[in-house]
Amino acid sequence: MMETEEKAIELEEGMECVQKGLNKLKIIIEGEPESFTSDEYVMLYTTIYNMCTQKAPRDYSQQLYDKYKEAVEDYIITIVLPSLNEKHDEFLLKELENRWTSHKLMVKWLLKFFRYLDKFFIKRAEVPALNEVGLSCFRDLVYHDVKGRVTDAVIALIDQEREGEKIDRVLLKNVIDLYIDMGKGRMDYYVNDFEEAMLRDSACHYSRKASTWIVEDSCPEYMLKAEECLQKEKDRVSDYLHSSTETKLLEQMQNQVLITYTNQLLEKEDSGCRALLKDEKVEDLTRMYSLFHKIPKGIELVAEIFKQHVAAEGMVVVQQAADVANNKTESSGGSQEQDFVKKAFDLHDKYMVYVKGCFADNSIFHKALKEAFEVFSNKSVSGSSTAELLASYCDNILKKGGSEQLSDDVIEDILDKVVKLVAYISDKDVFAEFYRKKLSRRLLFDRSANEEHERLILSKLKQQCGGQFTSKMEGMVTDLSLVKENQTHFQEYISNNPATNPGIDMTVTVLTTGFWPSYKSCDLNLPVEMAKGVESFKEFYQKKTKHRKLTWIFSLGQCNLNGKFEQKTIELILGTYQAAALLLFNASDKWSYSDIKSELNLADDDLVRVLASLSCAKYKILNKEPSGRTVSSTDHFEFNSQFTDKMRRIRVPLPPVDDRKKMVEEVGKDRRFAIDACLVRIMKANKVLTHQQLILECVEQLSKMFKPDVKAIKKRIEDLITRDYLERDLENTNTYKYIA
Repeated sequence: MMETEEKAIELEEGMECVQKGLNKLKIIIEGEPESFTSDEYVMLYTTIYNMCTQKAPRDYSQQLYDKYKEAVEDYIITIVLPSLNEKHDEFLLKELENRWTSHKLMVKWLLKFFRYLDKFFIKRAEVPALNEVGLSCFRDLVYHDVKGRVTDAVIALIDQEREGEKIDRVLLKNVIDLYIDMGKGRMDYYVNDFEEAMLRDSACHYSRKASTWIVEDSCPEYMLKAEECLQKEKDRVSDYLHSSTETKLLEQMQNQVLITYTNQLLEKEDSGCRALLKDEKVEDLTRMYSLFHKIPKGIELVAEIFKQHVAAEGMVVVQQAADVANNKTESSGGSQEQDFVKKAFDLHDKYMVYVKGCFADNSIFHKALKEAFEVFSNKSVSGSSTAELLASYCDNILKKGGSEQLSDDVIEDILDKVVKLVAYISDKDVFAEFYRKKLSRRLLFDRSANEEHERLILSKLKQQCGGQFTSKMEGMVTDLSLVKENQTHFQEYISNNPATNPGIDMTVTVLTTGFWPSYKSCDLNLPVEMAKGVESFKEFYQKKTKHRKLTWIFSLGQCNLNGKFEQKTIELILGTYQAAALLLFNASDKWSYSDIKSELNLADDDLVRVLASLSCAKYKILNKEPSGRTVSSTDHFEFNSQFTDKMRRIRVPLPPVDDRKKMVEEVGKDRRFAIDACLVRIMKANKVLTHQQLILECVEQLSKMFKPDVKAIKKRIEDLITRDYLERDLENTNTYKYIA
C-alpha cells in the first residue's frame, strides 16, 4: 500500500483562514457576544502550526510573524486610536484604561494561536518576541500619540483631589502604571513623560497655597495645614503613584511650604516659635519639630530661637534673685541661693521636657539648652557667682538641720540637678573651692547629715568633671572616715601608758595637708589640761609614724566646758580659743585685754573675736568694762557668775568671718599654678610652638575647669621664660622652645 501525504497549505489559503480568525477575535475583544468554538480554535491553531512546520519553500513562518504585527497595528489604527481621539480629560483616561486592557487581552489570545511561532521561529530568526511586538505597537502608535493629553488629564485629576474633590483613584493608578508598563519596568517613561510634569505642577500648586496661608494664618494653623498636606501627599504615593516619587514630591512640597517661608513662619510676632515657647504650646512645638527637622537647616533655626528664649528666661531668674538680694526683704542670707538655684532647676526641668518630648531628644536641642544655661549661669547674682550659690545650696541640703528634711531619693535627684548646673559653669574651680570650704566645715564640726550623700555627690561630680576635680574632696571624706579608727588606737595607747593620760576626754582629727583648705595656725599657749593632751597625742603619733609632721590648727578645735554659775552649771560648747580664754578665769576672776593676749599669745583679730563672742553677743559669760558692743585693747573682763540660761547646754558661736576674699585669692593662686603646669605640659609635648598655637592649646585644655584670661597666660609665659622653662627663638621671637 502507498502512504497518503497530507496536503500542503498554500500561503493564500492559510492567510485567509488566519484572517478569518483575527476578524472574529476583534469582534470578541470589542465586547460582542461571540466566542471561539473548540473546532474554530483548533482549526486556527493547526493552520498556523502547519504553515510554520511545512518544508521550504512552503514554510510561511516569516509571513505569519509579519501578519501578527499587521493584525495588531490594524486593530490599533482602525479601532483604538479613533476611540481615543474623540475622548478628553477623565473620559480619555477611562478609554485608555479600557483600550490597554483590551490590547493585553488581544495579545494574550494571539499568543495562544501563534504559540509555535513564538516558541521556535523567534529564536531561530532572532527577532523580537510576539509579546514584545504587541507592546511596541501599542507604545509607538497609541502611547506616543496620547501621552501629552493623558499626563495633563492625570495632573488635572490630582489637582482636583488636592482641592478636596473626590476622584477615581483606581483609574489613576491603572493609567499611571501604564507609564511603567511602557518601559517594561524601567522608569524612563514614568519619570520623563509624567513625574517631571507632575512635580512642576505640585510646586506651583503649593507655592500658590503657601503664599495665601502665610498671610492669612497663624503659625500653628499654617503648620497644621502643612502637616495635613504632607500626609495627603504620602497617601497619594501609597495609593496611585510610584514609591520612588515620594521623596521628590515631599521635597517639592517642603520647598514651597516650609523652606520658602521658614523665617517668616518661625518669627511670626504673635504665633511664631517664641510665642509657642512662651505660651507652652507643646503640641504645636512638637508639630514644628516634625515639619522642620525634615528640611536643611530647619531645626537649627528652631534651636536658635529655643536657645534665645531659654537664655532670656534664665536672665529673668538672675534678675529676680538680684532684686531679692538688693531689697533684703524678709528673705536674707541663705534664701538667696535657695530661690535662685531652685528656679534654675525648675527652668532646666521644664525645658528638658521640651527637648526630650517636643524635640525628640535631638542633640542639637541638647546643645542649645546647654548654651542657653551657660549664658545666665555665668552671670553674677548681687555680687555672688553661680558657683558660690550652688556650693551654698549644696551645703544647705547636706548639712544637719538644713532648710528641708528630704528623702534619700529626693536628695539624689537634687544632687543630679546640681551636677548638671555645675557643667554649665565656666569657672568650675570657683565652685570646687567654695564647695571644699563648706565641705570642710560640715566634716570637721560634725554637721554632715549623711556620709553616703557626701560620697554620692562627689561620685557624680567626678563623673561629670573628672577625677582631678574631686580628688581633694574625696581625700577629705576619707580622712574623716579614719578618725574613729585613729581615736581607738589613741585610747588604747593611753590605757597602756597611764602616765600619758591628760585627764580629759580628747579626740584628735588628723587631716592630710594637701586635701584640705589652708588654715591659719598660731602658737597658742594652751591651758595645762589641753597642753598635756597635745603632748600625749604627739608621743602616740610619733610612735605610729616617724615620717609625718603634725601642725596643730587650734582654730578648728571644739571644747565642751562645764561653767559653774551661781544658779546652775551649764555645759558650754566652745571653740578652742574661747575655751582657753575662759579657763584663765579659773586662776583669777578679772583679766585685762593685754594680759589675756600675753597669756594666750593670740593675734589681735582672733582675740577680739573670741572676747566679743563671750562678752558682747547673746551669751554674756564675761562682763566687760566699759560695757559696749565692741572690744578694745583697754577693756577689762570679769567672770559673770550670775549668767544663766534656760538650756543646760549651749553653743557659743564665734562672730562669722567673711573669708570670701581669701577664697577668691586662693582660686587665683591655684589658677596661676594650673596655667604654669599646662604651659609646661604643652611645650614638653611639642618642643616648639608659636605664641598663638600655645595660647589656643592652653585655653582649650584649661577651659574644662575655668575660662583662662589670655593676659594671665601671657604673663605666665613670661614668668616661665624668666625661670628657664621656656625660651624665645632667636630668629623668630613669636616662637617658643621648651628647655629640657
